[in-house]
Amino acid sequence: MTTQLLVNTDWLAANRTDPKIRIVDIRGHVAPPTDPLPHYFNHVADYAHSHIPGAVFIDWVHEITDPDDVHHAKIAPPERYQEAMRRHGIDDDTLVVAYDDAQGMFAARLWFALNYYGHENVVVLDGGWTQWVLENRPLTAEVPVVEVGRFVARPRAHWLAFMDEVAQIAARKQAAKLIDVRTLAEFNGAASRAKRKGHIPGAINLVRTRFNTPQGTLLPPEQLREVFAQAGISDSEESVVYCNGGVSASYGLLALRRAGFGNTRVYDGSWKEWGNDDDVEIEN
Repeated sequence: MTTQLLVNTDWLAANRTDPKIRIVDIRGHVAPPTDPLPHYFNHVADYAHSHIPGAVFIDWVHEITDPDDVHHAKIAPPERYQEAMRRHGIDDDTLVVAYDDAQGMFAARLWFALNYYGHENVVVLDGGWTQWVLENRPLTAEVPVVEVGRFVARPRAHWLAFMDEVAQIAARKQAAKLIDVRTLAEFNGAASRAKRKGHIPGAINLVRTRFNTPQGTLLPPEQLREVFAQAGISDSEESVVYCNGGVSASYGLLALRRAGFGNTRVYDGSWKEWGNDDDVEIEN
C-alpha cells in the first residue's frame, strides 16, 4: 500500500518492469464548451502509435463512466468499474500508475475513482506523457497481454458529495467550501456545458490550471496551501470540488490532498447535474 499521491518519471523508469505495478495510459482531451458535441475524446489512437512500455489503455470517456448518466461523465457503478479494472489486469494489491497528456486531469480521475472504490494503491505520474516524451524515455507500440485481475469494487461514500448535500452547502445550511475548478468564463456564465449558465451559489472559482507549475506538474504542497489560503480555503472546514462532470474536480481533489487537506470530496454530478436542474438556484 502506498501513501504517495505522485511519482516522477525517474521513479517510473526505475520501477516500470515490477510485476506488481500496472501502468495505465488514460490520455484524452475535452473540447471547449462552445464547440459542437461531442466534447469528450479518448486518445486510443495515440496509444496505439506509442505509449510507455507495459502500459494498458483505459478509455476515460466510456470504460469508467456510467452509461445511464444522461449528462455524462459520472463514475461507473461498481459492477461496471470492477469489470473494467479486472479486464486491465488490476488486482487488489496492484500499484496503479496513471498518466495522461492533459496535465494530470484524467490520471487524477482514475486516482479518484480507484480510491472511491477502495483501492488506495494508486499514484499519478507527475508531468505525465509530456514529461516522459520530453526526457526521451522508452516508447513502444506493443500492447501488453495481461491476465484478468481480481479487483473488487468497495464503494466508499465519503469520497463523494451528492446534489442534496451540495444544496445544503449552497443554502448555507451546512458549513463547507464549494470549489469550482471550471474556467472563469464558465463560472461567470459566459459559457456552459449545461442548459443554464453560471455557478453554484457561494462557490469559489479556482481554475484547475492554478494548481500546476508552468511545466504541467502539480505544485508542491506549500505552494498549493498558499493558493488555497489566498482563496479563503483552509483545512478547518470541508471542501467540496466540482467542475462539469467530475473529471477536473478529481484533479482539484488531488491538489487538496497534496496540500494536506483531509476533509474533501468531489461532487460528481457537478455543473452538468446542477445547471440542468431548474429547481436549484444559480449565480453568475
